[in-house]
Amino acid sequence: MIGNRITYRTADGVRVPGTWRHAFIRNGDYFLTDLFIYADGLIDCWGLVTLEEFAEKLRRGWVATELPDGARVSAHDLAAWRFSEPRTWLTPELLLAEVRDTIDQLNGRPDSTDRCLAAVDAFLADRTEENRTAARAAYLGIPETQRHYALGDMDRKDWPLQVLVTGPGEHLDGAPGEPVTQEEYDDAIAYFEERARWITERPARVPADGPATPFAPAIHLYQSHFRKVPDDPGNTALRNDFPAPVPADGVTYPSVAHAYWALSTTDPDARAAIRDANTVYAARDIAAGASRRDGWEQARTAVMTALLRAKYTRHPAFARILLDTHDATLVYDDSDSGFWGDNGGRGRNWTGRLLELVRSELRAEQAGIALPEPAATEG
Repeated sequence: MIGNRITYRTADGVRVPGTWRHAFIRNGDYFLTDLFIYADGLIDCWGLVTLEEFAEKLRRGWVATELPDGARVSAHDLAAWRFSEPRTWLTPELLLAEVRDTIDQLNGRPDSTDRCLAAVDAFLADRTEENRTAARAAYLGIPETQRHYALGDMDRKDWPLQVLVTGPGEHLDGAPGEPVTQEEYDDAIAYFEERARWITERPARVPADGPATPFAPAIHLYQSHFRKVPDDPGNTALRNDFPAPVPADGVTYPSVAHAYWALSTTDPDARAAIRDANTVYAARDIAAGASRRDGWEQARTAVMTALLRAKYTRHPAFARILLDTHDATLVYDDSDSGFWGDNGGRGRNWTGRLLELVRSELRAEQAGIALPEPAATEG
């Protein structure tokens, strides 16, 4: 299962999503490490390998599932020890099956559990022994380590599923003991019928305040170099270096970027030169040569937020352009800053995020929602 373990690698400028899990590598001694699994089917086990190459490393024990008593093991820069009465429930086949499922999950494809539940639905729609056999085979296709959680029911685990695919009079998965009774089988049928009703109603349940992800496609605000201000700037007007006078500390600056760099220093001469700079790049270079204001790194996000609010409050035409992005994710390029820019997925994209915040505030104003003003500090 992926859970919250989400990572990625960059390949040819494209983010490839992935996840990770613990594993042991046997390279002479044993090493506790992380096994990284990516959506494109590559696995990093001290080097990127294909799924077929990973299966071979499992077969040869490079990725170890057998842990011999007394073997030396270490976690780099953390600890070293020897195995003492080790117990493991993974085999090479089980680990490979779990990794295959993980790759399916990363790609949004049905994994072995999904395929099993689809086969169960087919059986419930047409209860022939042929369909039950197919459902049972699909259930046994789930890695054994995952079979207790296919239904996502922590109370009953997969007991109803096991009973359903086995059938009355048969033994669960060939296990010894009493066969499935008719009463147990009827309970399992009733469980799945109730589950089907719940699943049918579930799509009608939506978050009370709207979806978690945007409807509109992401918009990339590429870095621009203005020789002449265009008559119809489009989304270029959302750039901080686009000419749009904004006031800050009693002075009007030709753009958000000019004002930002001016406020980053207390040197009055540098601030005047930044205000008069012909380009944002010149303004930035002047600021780079001046001393930074104390606490600037901790204050800069609030400063940028205030400047963006000033820009879109004082320039309704630009506010309209921002609002026309609807709920799109705004991806902002800034070759000078991995803090303000996204920069091919390597930056934090704070400018894009703050533009989305200001856009939301403009929407609130349109909707007549009165936002509380910040309280004045005492003392």
